[in-house]
Amino acid sequence: MRYTKAALLIFGLGLAIGFVVVVGEFPEWEYLASFVMALGLVSLPLCLFADGRGIAVLRWIAHRFSRQKRVPKRGARGRKARPRKAPVQAGAHRRARG
Repeated sequence: MRYTKAALLIFGLGLAIGFVVVVGEFPEWEYLASFVMALGLVSLPLCLFADGRGIAVLRWIAHRFSRQKRVPKRGARGRKARPRKAPVQAGAHRRARG
């Protein structure tokens, strides 16, 4: 979670700068504090993605949408239908009365 920690530290730095700007009444520094906080907030989802299995997900997506020749599934083409048994007639096994 090293990238996420960095993003949260950047956001925290922006909060600290914003606090100093508000308390010290430095209007020139307001945009800097806002920019640092926004940078931390924007980078947070990206860093969470990078810390997680982001690269594996990107590889899966690239493999899924690549234009390679697809291999047909086994069993779909090699399977043949079984021959059906002849239906048993209802009166075939009875003796004829006479």
